[in-house]
Amino acid sequence: MSFTPSISPITENNKQLQELLLDPGVELPPLLPALAFALNDLSVLPIDLSLDPSKTLEEQGGLTVEEQEKVRLLAFAALQRLRDEPLGNNNVSDDDLQKIMSWACGTDLNGSYLQMLKEELSPNDNDLRSPDWVQTEVDEERDFTVAVIGAGMSGILAAYRLKQAGVNFILFEKNSGIGGTWLENTYPGCRVDVSNHVYCYSFMQKHDWPHFHSTQNVLLQYFNDCADIFGIRDNIRFGTNVSSAVWDENEGNWNLEISSENGEEIFACQSVISAVGQLNRPSYPDIPGVDTYRRESWHSAHWNHDYDLSGKNVAVIGTGCSAVQFIPRVAEVAANTTIFQRTPNWLMPRPQYQQRLPESLLWCFDHIPHYHNWFRLHLFWRSHEGLLPRLELDPDWENPGDNSISSENHELGLMLRLYLQSEFSEHPELLEKVTPNFTLGAKRFVIDDGLWAETLRRDNVELCTEEITSITETGIETVGGEHNEFDAIIYGTGFKASEFLTPMKVVGRGGIDLHEQWDGDARAYLGIVAPNFPNFFFLYGPNTNIVINGSIIYFSECEVHFVTRYINYLLANNVTAMDVKQEIHDAYNDRVDAGNRQMAWGISDVNSWYKNASGRTAQNWPFSLLEYWEQTREVNPSDFEML
Repeated sequence: MSFTPSISPITENNKQLQELLLDPGVELPPLLPALAFALNDLSVLPIDLSLDPSKTLEEQGGLTVEEQEKVRLLAFAALQRLRDEPLGNNNVSDDDLQKIMSWACGTDLNGSYLQMLKEELSPNDNDLRSPDWVQTEVDEERDFTVAVIGAGMSGILAAYRLKQAGVNFILFEKNSGIGGTWLENTYPGCRVDVSNHVYCYSFMQKHDWPHFHSTQNVLLQYFNDCADIFGIRDNIRFGTNVSSAVWDENEGNWNLEISSENGEEIFACQSVISAVGQLNRPSYPDIPGVDTYRRESWHSAHWNHDYDLSGKNVAVIGTGCSAVQFIPRVAEVAANTTIFQRTPNWLMPRPQYQQRLPESLLWCFDHIPHYHNWFRLHLFWRSHEGLLPRLELDPDWENPGDNSISSENHELGLMLRLYLQSEFSEHPELLEKVTPNFTLGAKRFVIDDGLWAETLRRDNVELCTEEITSITETGIETVGGEHNEFDAIIYGTGFKASEFLTPMKVVGRGGIDLHEQWDGDARAYLGIVAPNFPNFFFLYGPNTNIVINGSIIYFSECEVHFVTRYINYLLANNVTAMDVKQEIHDAYNDRVDAGNRQMAWGISDVNSWYKNASGRTAQNWPFSLLEYWEQTREVNPSDFEML
């Protein structure tokens, strides 16, 4: 079952089809592969034309005008066949699928790359990442229950995979509904900054997103629909908080202390999956007087929809991704908006950011069988490494004084500075304030379609870069001694990303407290398991954040795959629990740390949520998406102590 409706028959005449193909909204790179797959005919793909993988980020995949015309002619002939001939056998052979995918990616795919991309493609909407086992066939008698904590994107996924494997589970959610960050963050302008056609489960693709980057309410509906389709709601206990998890060495169980409106209880289970994520605890700035302000104030994660900002004098502290989304909406209604910026952002221009999908593209989704799958593959392939190589240190690079770390990093920095200059060409005083002076990639990029500059140029908006010295009962005082009164203060200051699993208490083998073991510096093997905490898994754990190359849903699917393989090993081998060996864990983290030290975010000392209090990059994954896929395929028993 999926979101994909039945394909509508093509009723357009030849002239209408030709006009459709000329519409710039039609993405040409995935068009011929989709048609070759639909017709089960490789002759649709021209052998003298292929996509250049080095140009995938360019418009229409870098195809020249002549090449685009050739694609349109071939597509026109194929669409006529789809319209006029009965659709034949769609059972494309594995060899032919490999050839179509290789043409679509402009490279000869094989091995791990082929399998990873095939899973992302999900041909014929097949779920290629579903568990290939069920508990009744592995160990029917064993009493094994998994507690999943958090009903956001990762928790829903984990619950579904456990259900597919026939493993008993209960999902505990502190809120009254599912959705995680898409339930809690309801601020104006909230939307995903990754293309929605990759920000969805590979096996549950949705082609009719209203926008390229959908808004919070649309995403929340998607995850609610998924929960219904997966049939997991009966396993969710809403309004239930997990305050602690303690390992019982005698019983080989985890005992969870949970509380709800029905009171407190202890829930025993054999395994725990923490799906609480990294971005769920709001962070407030360490400014004297924060608690003394007597007027209205709130964090973007807890938006006060009851307060009318119309005609008010509003202060916004912070200019990160969330702030850049909601500030334009605040400025539209408030009398005056003062933005307090500590560090400017590198803006990544994306004209499609708030655009609706064009009708021509929706037509392709509706009329070409599985075009949405090939469209997703195109987006995934073009972003699977994304800008990652441009954020890596070249030790031989001679810094020209712009804090760049390689020629590629320098070139991209020049392009993004030119974008800023074009946006603020008539406002040099603003340009100086918004131009970053730190290494490109050291902080999270902010996606922009021009609205940020438009907002800052408004007469009722002021961008203040002076340091805040204190917050008073009525306003904000800056380093120059100036005091400004405000009717409301809104904090767009992000989350406590490095404080993993807080405030939950987790006690493992030998009474070891997880937070004491981490001592403010969270680490995990594969980002999933930590020594002394058997059968306890983290999703979106330490060093599993991706920066500019793909969707976090990809990482969650890899992680949950590993977790199900782990549980399969326990059941198939009659093992009570496994505990990752300290030396395996440490060697893995040494390698990740070394990788991060070669990246922009590890080199720069600019303030960033990528780093924890000790300055270590505890969030980011510095290597390729393929490498993470490969290392989460199977469980290596020698990495673990059997209990």
